[in-house]
Amino acid sequence: MFTTENLVLLVFLLLGLAARSNLVAAAATILLMLRFTRLTFVLPILERRGVEVGLLFLTLAMLVPFALGKISLKEVGKSFLTLPGVMALIGGALATHLNGRGLHMLNQQSHLMFALIVGSIIGIVVWGGMPVGPLMAAGVTYVLLAVLTAVSQWWK
Repeated sequence: MFTTENLVLLVFLLLGLAARSNLVAAAATILLMLRFTRLTFVLPILERRGVEVGLLFLTLAMLVPFALGKISLKEVGKSFLTLPGVMALIGGALATHLNGRGLHMLNQQSHLMFALIVGSIIGIVVWGGMPVGPLMAAGVTYVLLAVLTAVSQWWK
């Protein structure tokens, strides 16, 4: 019952509760329930498709204002003609590129996930941040590691 896997998930649950991060706490709770109810066959499916499903729901939430008619096509067109709109376009393209690099990094070094989630919890507690997920944290980590590698190569 108290396997290493369950203890790690319990730590995530406690960290999520302490940081008032309902998403981390709920995710850890669901995974613990899957393990305790012997529904572990679901875990590989979540591992393969969980990010896609999560991003689907995130994208749905972002598109709801369009579905409700709260944002007009005219407003969308005008946004491309403003400096903040152009910066948002560049920011979106750059963020998705970096998130892809971060996801690749996590696939290669999955042990970094614990540090990413703990770092996200610190960001929530210390700076009142919004936990948008490990994917963005992985993208930022990728950039930090790339800068550190470049600086260390330059320094030699």
